[in-house]
Amino acid sequence: VAQNDIKKVLAYSTVSQLGFMFLAIGSGAYVAAIFHMVTHAFFKALLFLGSGSVIHGMHHEQDMRKMGALRKVMPITGFTFIVGWLAIAGVPPFAGFWSKDEILLYVYANNPVLYVVGLLTALLTAYYMTRQVIMVFYGKARWQDHSDDHGAHGEFTPHESPKVMLVPLLVLSVLSIVGGAMQLPFSKKLHFLEHWLAPVVEESEAHIGETWAYQNKYLLLAVAVIVALTGIAISIAVYAKSKIKIVEPKILEQAWYYDATISRIVGGSGAASFRLLAWVDANIVDGIVNGVGESIRGVAGSVRRVQSGFVRTYALLISLGTVLILAWFLLRGVLL
Repeated sequence: VAQNDIKKVLAYSTVSQLGFMFLAIGSGAYVAAIFHMVTHAFFKALLFLGSGSVIHGMHHEQDMRKMGALRKVMPITGFTFIVGWLAIAGVPPFAGFWSKDEILLYVYANNPVLYVVGLLTALLTAYYMTRQVIMVFYGKARWQDHSDDHGAHGEFTPHESPKVMLVPLLVLSVLSIVGGAMQLPFSKKLHFLEHWLAPVVEESEAHIGETWAYQNKYLLLAVAVIVALTGIAISIAVYAKSKIKIVEPKILEQAWYYDATISRIVGGSGAASFRLLAWVDANIVDGIVNGVGESIRGVAGSVRRVQSGFVRTYALLISLGTVLILAWFLLRGVLL
């Protein structure tokens, strides 16, 4: 909700969508999890390729604060990106709505608390994806304020991407619209994915049956739609209408300082301990392993020299062995 890199926003959104899939798996809704994985492939590929189209049209710029109003100069990219946004936000009848809400239905039947967590995640998804669309395609054309940053490339003007980039966007936008038809949650006929996966998951698949969740499925659908629209409305009020003042904490912009913490551990106070562990690994652990191998190879080399292939050498060794055996018996007899 506070990232400004167009690709980072989508990267973090992927984590939340994977969370929905694992939520489904934990509820025993394996078909719903795979259904969401498929629809997610449609709209997330669309969004990532769309962001690539924006970056291309913006001369490699990725900061959304330097964009705005791009739908006017990149209409096809803008249209397809909006389709992906509506799909991931869970707006009907786009594909993401059907797969996400089938998951929420199963989760509610198993654990209402996790259902609330899923709703909050859906609210945040709708919120930050709407923020991204507004910052990139609507509002003021802020790229005009940063044209000096591209002075080395001459006059800077965003442009639409070539057909080779737009055709995949159009194909994925169609799939993001109609992809939900492969597994409509409440249809008895449009269950292609469930029939296809039946031999694999039929015995372990969770069934809602005549529970309250199933009997009130349309109410739960309505709740999910309201949550998605609420997230969109709040984001519009904040970023498009400026009716709500909101503070984006720096901790969110810095991703809870996770990357900074890891960098400090690896490159700061933890570096000495890591160097010590590297020395132990290279000199002690590897030394023991390599030492055993070298010892065996040395012994084998010494034994190999005995096998010279000359008869006189073998005769000499036999004679020497005989003398040593006789000497041992004689010495043993004297001592006894």
